[in-house]
Amino acid sequence: MKRLLATLLLLPCLVLAQAYPNKPVRIIVPFPPGGGTDVVARIVAQKLSDAWGQQAVVENKPGASGTIGSEMVAKSAPDGYTLLLQGTQHAINLSLYKQLPYDTVKDFVPVAYVALAPFLLVVNADVPVKNVGELIAYIKARPGGLDYGSSGPGGGAHLAGEMFKTAAGVQLTHIPYKGGNPALTDLLGGQIPMLFDPIPTSLKHVGGGRLRVLAITSGQRSAILPEIPTVAESGVPGFEAVSWFGLYAPAGTPAAVVKKLNADVNKVLVLPEVKDRFAEMGAFSNVMSPEQFSNYLNIEIAKFAKAIQDSGAKVE
Repeated sequence: MKRLLATLLLLPCLVLAQAYPNKPVRIIVPFPPGGGTDVVARIVAQKLSDAWGQQAVVENKPGASGTIGSEMVAKSAPDGYTLLLQGTQHAINLSLYKQLPYDTVKDFVPVAYVALAPFLLVVNADVPVKNVGELIAYIKARPGGLDYGSSGPGGGAHLAGEMFKTAAGVQLTHIPYKGGNPALTDLLGGQIPMLFDPIPTSLKHVGGGRLRVLAITSGQRSAILPEIPTVAESGVPGFEAVSWFGLYAPAGTPAAVVKKLNADVNKVLVLPEVKDRFAEMGAFSNVMSPEQFSNYLNIEIAKFAKAIQDSGAKVE
């Protein structure tokens, strides 16, 4: 009798999941068109549309480091028809902002981990080092340490530098820019000596001899750059600082819908054409269950909270 009752209680959820989606699904990207988060969202959305026979429509709602679009999703109906595709900033903003218009943990359900994009640790070619060990020794030998640039305060590249500073025990001074391109331009011009930069933009300039790649910031070597060692294996054990992208639903979304979304997204992530598109961005997919993604998010929140505390970065 108990088993029958449990089945009857579960039946509406199963029917809901089987019928989902029966209308277009909105995927909110809280950043402008053309950026990494937007590109990842559109790759996934196209394949979901094909699988569902319903449109997965990407809508850009930029502003305030992703908090405007995130708030919109947090306050949407928890029915699976308004989703959020956010980057690492989702874990960062909880500690970066003094106050958020939503609760990062309580107002969202982690649905699917989508992709991982490491940074490259690059230096200007005039910096006399060829590996991470030599870089650490070089920094320690300089009374004022070394400057490093980033695309802006509180972003993944900035915090990668802060984590490296702490892990390697070196003195680094952050030089923030209004975007990744100005930072890379100054690195190439010698105005700054060091940068944590996304793979595609740095690789465009490696052959020119004006910068040198020392390491990759992921926990493992990249399949597309197998010759580049990780920071961790280069003398900073345990170091990992990457950009990643995940899909979320508003809190209260039925578990059956979350499970179906997770299964459908994970099927998309293993498609060869999706893997190829991600590889062009220097990214790769990483399949997780909702529970695994939730655990990962909590670990990242704690990691970035420490990096933000160490750096003193804050946004009012």
